[in-house]
Amino acid sequence: MPRVPSPLVAAAGLVGGYAVARWSKKRPLGGVVLAAAGGVAVREWQRVAGGKVAAGLGAGYVAAFAGSHPLAKKVGAWPAVFTVAGAMAATSWAVTRDKG
Repeated sequence: MPRVPSPLVAAAGLVGGYAVARWSKKRPLGGVVLAAAGGVAVREWQRVAGGKVAAGLGAGYVAAFAGSHPLAKKVGAWPAVFTVAGAMAATSWAVTRDKG
């Protein structure tokens, strides 16, 4: 089975979740996108690097989502989302690049 690019999935979940929530004007729908992508990413992180790494990166994913809110007040919504998505993708890549 081909490897799922977890850094891309995590970043897409953060960006896609915000985009869906904003354009549909239904925050819960954005949350579904965010959670679904997060679940896929966590499953891949666990497969590649184990449970502890998956738990840590999963917590980082949630922290990135939460951190985008106060950051948005300083730099704007889209820049904040892209910043945390990029940080999450970079972290995921750095932690899992030599595994699997």
